[in-house]
Amino acid sequence: MRTVDIIMDKRNGKELSREALSFLIRGYVAGEIPAYQIAAWAMAVFFQGMSTEETAALTEVMLQSGGRFDWSGIAGPFVDKHSTGGVGDKTSLIVAPLVASLGIKVPMMSGRALGHTGGTLDKLEAIPGYRTGLQEEEMREILCKTGYAMTSQTAAMVPADRLLYALRDVTGTVESIPLITASILAKKAAEGANALVLDVKYGSGAFMQDPAAAEALAHSLVTTGAALGMRIIALLTNMDEPLGTRVGNFLEVEESLDCLEGTGAEDLMEISLELAARMILLGGKAQDPAEGRRRCEAALASGKPRQFFLDNIRCQGGDPEQFLAMRGKYRSEFTADIRASQGTFIARIDARKIGHAGISLGVGRDHTEDPVSPTAGVQFHKKRGDPVSPGDRIMTVWAKDAASLQAALPELQDAVEYAATPPAPRQLVLKELTVLSNHTKEQN
Repeated sequence: MRTVDIIMDKRNGKELSREALSFLIRGYVAGEIPAYQIAAWAMAVFFQGMSTEETAALTEVMLQSGGRFDWSGIAGPFVDKHSTGGVGDKTSLIVAPLVASLGIKVPMMSGRALGHTGGTLDKLEAIPGYRTGLQEEEMREILCKTGYAMTSQTAAMVPADRLLYALRDVTGTVESIPLITASILAKKAAEGANALVLDVKYGSGAFMQDPAAAEALAHSLVTTGAALGMRIIALLTNMDEPLGTRVGNFLEVEESLDCLEGTGAEDLMEISLELAARMILLGGKAQDPAEGRRRCEAALASGKPRQFFLDNIRCQGGDPEQFLAMRGKYRSEFTADIRASQGTFIARIDARKIGHAGISLGVGRDHTEDPVSPTAGVQFHKKRGDPVSPGDRIMTVWAKDAASLQAALPELQDAVEYAATPPAPRQLVLKELTVLSNHTKEQN
């Protein structure tokens, strides 16, 4: 078998066999196939695509490139949630303790901020002492104690994905739906989840801005997952505007606690409850999403998820009392306000512009090795539909330094759009996709 023949087959639109994909991926991980040939294959996949069976085979081959967590001996079920990323999206920090409080284990392997979208690990590490580089035995212990654990991808976990993602990032093939699908599902299968709820976002602040492209990705994920024997539900959710009222690492941890106390922003609470309800459904703790949501709302009213959140901070190296004492105070000294330039209504706050400004502020990063600031971010005092008068405070901004603050202010000001009349309510969940009886089921 020759690598160049595999590349040419895919270039010509041929479906590759599992053996060919295994030869390719194993050879790349072993250093026997050079990066330039894998780059050529990835570009061929970008243009020619992959069938569901082909994508499933690629996912399995990538999964087998490394180890996987084994939760035998721990009472399940094990259900995870994954988001394709957005601005102000801290739902993982909310749904994990919420779902865990209802008897479902949540082993969650998360990522870091890259580009304009935030990263769960950066947010958690804004809590002093919080450790995200957990080994399997530590994960096991924490799962038993608090019902959920949050970790980064270990060196031994799906090494093919780390290598391939880094290559895609510099060869213009990141947006390939089959390669995205295999990347997400290989990592989620490696962490030992029995079922998965996906939050596939669309809109200006999303990785895939077009709803049709986001739906194509969601369809690929649920059909490929079904081919692998996984139970998956995907929600298409709106990321045209920032989610919640805070963007920033420590700021978003604070807002997550607000939600667990039942006082979170309406849009953030809605998305979190819809995702958690489906995790409860897949975990066998509810007959349908409506029952799952009722159970989640009752749990929040009891205060139990909040305690799970604080217990997890302690188990992963932080001090919950210190965290609570820092609440509302842990901010950069470099700060400014964005104020309304006219007296109308807020029509929209553009998520992508806020995300790009966040990179300047120190919230996000352009390269994986760039540091982030725990105390930088944006808090919104006005959002879509709110009336404003000239000079009203719309945002408070914190930056890593004075120069970063000045660099970000014009884009933050430009992110605010005005209208003479209130805008129509925003549809937060566009569609639900799952696979039942070998066919895709859609619900609007």
